Amino acid sequence: MRHRSKRTALSVALALGLGLGAVNSFAETAKEAELEARIAELEATVKRLASALEVQQAEVQRVAAAAPAAPPANPIQDTTISTKANAGTKFSFGGFIKTDAMWTSTDSGELADGSVGRLFYIPQTIPVGGDDEGTDLDVHAQFSRIWFGTDTELDSGDKLRSYVELDFFGNALGNEQSTNTYGATIRHAFVGWNNWLAGQTWSNFQDVGALPDAVDFVGPTEGTTFVRQAQVRYTSGPWSISLENPETTLNPFGGGGRISSDDNNVPDATVRYMAKGDWGHFTIAGILRQLKYELPGGDSTDEFGGGISVSGKYMLGANDIRYMVTGGSGLGRYIGLGFSNDATLDANGDLDAIDGWAGFVAYRHVFSPKLRGNLMYSLADYDTNIAAQGAGANDSAQSIHANLIYSPLPKLDVGAELTFGEREVADGRDGDLTRFHVAFKYSF
Repeated sequence: MRHRSKRTALSVALALGLGLGAVNSFAETAKEAELEARIAELEATVKRLASALEVQQAEVQRVAAAAPAAPPANPIQDTTISTKANAGTKFSFGGFIKTDAMWTSTDSGELADGSVGRLFYIPQTIPVGGDDEGTDLDVHAQFSRIWFGTDTELDSGDKLRSYVELDFFGNALGNEQSTNTYGATIRHAFVGWNNWLAGQTWSNFQDVGALPDAVDFVGPTEGTTFVRQAQVRYTSGPWSISLENPETTLNPFGGGGRISSDDNNVPDATVRYMAKGDWGHFTIAGILRQLKYELPGGDSTDEFGGGISVSGKYMLGANDIRYMVTGGSGLGRYIGLGFSNDATLDANGDLDAIDGWAGFVAYRHVFSPKLRGNLMYSLADYDTNIAAQGAGANDSAQSIHANLIYSPLPKLDVGAELTFGEREVADGRDGDLTRFHVAFKYSF
C-alpha cells in the first residue's frame, strides 16, 4: 500500500510538472504571436507615414517650381540687369547730395554776381585795387553728383569697366528769383579694358589721392594740379603713361583777355610713378606739351612746355599729411584752374612759355570717429612781365584754410571751413578774400 501511495504521488507530481510546462509553453507562444502582431502593425504605420511624406514633398516641390524666383540679396551687384550688357556684368551706382552756404568778404572790390568765385574758392577771381566791399551770402547745391559704373570679366579673363559721372555745375537754366535750375554736366566718361583706359577723367599728371579733405570744392586751389580731360592711358604696376587732349592758353602781347587756342596738333604726354603702402603713397609725374597758336594772318607759332609734380599722403596713425609741389614752364592750364596762362605772345608774335611753381601742404587730424579737422596752406608764384603780359596778369596767390567736419550719422557730413585768400597781379596790386563756408553732404 505504501508503495502504491508513493507511485501515485510520483505520478501526480509528474502530471503537475508536465501540465505546468505545457501551460508555460502555451503562454510563451501567445506572447510571441502578440509581439509579432504589434511589429506588423508598426511596419504598416511607418509605410503609411512614408507614403504621406512623399506626397507632401512632391506638393512642396510643385509649389516652389510654380512660384517666382526670390531676388538675390544684392541684385544690382550680382546679376545682369540689362539685356544689352555682357553676361555677368555688375552694375554700381552712387553719388552725393551737397548743399553749400558761403559768407564772403573782399577788401578790394566785389565778386561779380554770377562769378564762379562765389561758388567755391578760385584765387584769380579775387578783386584787386578796388574799394572795400561788404559780405555776400551764396547758397547752392550745384556740386551734388551722381555716377554709374560697370565691371565685367569675360570668359577669356579679359576685364572691362566703364564709368560715367555727372554733377550740376553747369550753365544756369533758371535764376535765383525762382527755380535755381542748372544743367547736368559730364565730369567723367571712360571705358577701361585690362590695363587700358580711354575717355574723359582726371589727368594722369594729377594725384587725386593727395587732395585735402576740404569743405570747399577744391580747397587749396592755387597750389593744386586739377584737370579732367579726354585721354588714352596705359597702366602697368606703379607706372602709367597717357596721351591727353591739348589746349593752349595765352596772354595777348601787352595784356588783355585770355586767349584759348585750339590749334595744337600734338597731344600732351604724361608719365607717372606711384609707390604706396600702409604708410600712405608717393607720386612723381612728368608732362611734356606743345604750345601752339595760329596768328590772324595765317602763320602759326609754337613752343614746348613741361614740368614735374611731386605729391603724396603720409599716414600718422589715424591722421595724415598731404602735399603737392608742381613746377615747370608752360603749365598754367594744369595748375590752380588756370590761375596763370601757359604762354605769352611777345612783340614779334612768338610764344614765350610762362615759368612758375605751386604747391600745398595739409594736415588732417581725426579727433574721434565722428569728428575730424584739416589745416591747409597753399601758394602759387609765376614769372610776370608787365610789358608783355600787362599790368593785370596774375603773379601770385596764397591761402590758408581750416575746417571741422562732423559726421553725426554714417555718410552724413556737416562741415564748416574758414578761408583767407590773397591775390597779387603783375603791377603789385593785391586783394584779400575772407570766407566762412558751411556745407551739408550725404553720400550714397
